Amino acid sequence: MKKTVLYLSVLLAGAFLFAAFNRPQHEMTTAAGVQSISAITFGPDGTLFIGDSKTASVFAVNTKDLKKGKASAYDIKNIDQKIAAALGTEVSNITITDMAVNPLSKKLYIAVQSNDGTPVLLRVEGNKLEAVSLKDMPATSVVLNNAPAEDAKDGRGRSLRISSISDIGFADGKLLVSGLSNHQFSSSLRSIPYPFTDKQDEATLEIYHASHGRYETTAPIRTFTTATINNKKYIVASYTCTPLVLFPMDELKAGQHVKGRTVAEMGSGNTPIDMISLQEGSGSFLMMANTKNPVAKVDYKNIERFEGTLTEQVKGTAGVPFVATPMTNVLQMDKLDDKQVVMVQKKANGDVDLWTANDSDL
Repeated sequence: MKKTVLYLSVLLAGAFLFAAFNRPQHEMTTAAGVQSISAITFGPDGTLFIGDSKTASVFAVNTKDLKKGKASAYDIKNIDQKIAAALGTEVSNITITDMAVNPLSKKLYIAVQSNDGTPVLLRVEGNKLEAVSLKDMPATSVVLNNAPAEDAKDGRGRSLRISSISDIGFADGKLLVSGLSNHQFSSSLRSIPYPFTDKQDEATLEIYHASHGRYETTAPIRTFTTATINNKKYIVASYTCTPLVLFPMDELKAGQHVKGRTVAEMGSGNTPIDMISLQEGSGSFLMMANTKNPVAKVDYKNIERFEGTLTEQVKGTAGVPFVATPMTNVLQMDKLDDKQVVMVQKKANGDVDLWTANDSDL
């Protein structure tokens, strides 16, 4: 009898351990498994989505920050120094990887990666910084299908896994994830229904890069947003060296290879950082921060009027016209509301400040 009880105990313990280690990842756990924060965005219900390139996973996090609030301007001088001080380190040891505004509370969340690889999430309320404990946050997660292997390298010896997630967004009940896959045409965009299930729709992407003068399938989207243009929904995306490309959302289906329409070339030697849409009067505008040039402003009406596509190499700029705003050296940017933008900006004196610009500033 004792042997039978012992056998059953061992069997049950083994079954418990098997279940624990093989639990579907879309079941509720916590965000303690986040190993890097490559990109963040919010859903309309206040769910925070974290893209983790190191594990090639996305997490849906309940921050418990669900009370509606009013948008108020942020103004924190030397935000990089304050973040470093809060983490007990030096500015040279941290990188602000992304930031996003909770559409419900209007609180700002800032993702930081330390040089030792530790991911940190901070919440800004008023002008106060607060560390968010990921291990205490309920979350579900999904591992991306067909992600580059951890040791995969490109021809220059650079990690491909680090670009498995280049940007994330949320639209029509789905999390959109751009990045690289292990396919021959590795640039991809995934559409993942939320709440998470086992379903992932992945399309591979191809663009004509006017600055490079060739078609490309292996460079990831760097930043994107969604927009309705001529009554049709699109991914509006930009890549390194700043082509502006449209992808019809109804074509981005599982297993499809989609050719984007390049509508503008906005300057070579440049990397796009963030892309948002703002309302101004009766019009709407695309705003894009980048590493080299001032924040660019594109009237969506001009995109609607542009019927062609760039298919020949260009030097300088071409296609849909855009305006260079007075905003330079913007390192991170997100929409606070339809008329306000919160940004991290490196000022002329070298200070890195967090502040809010309104539509008249842009």
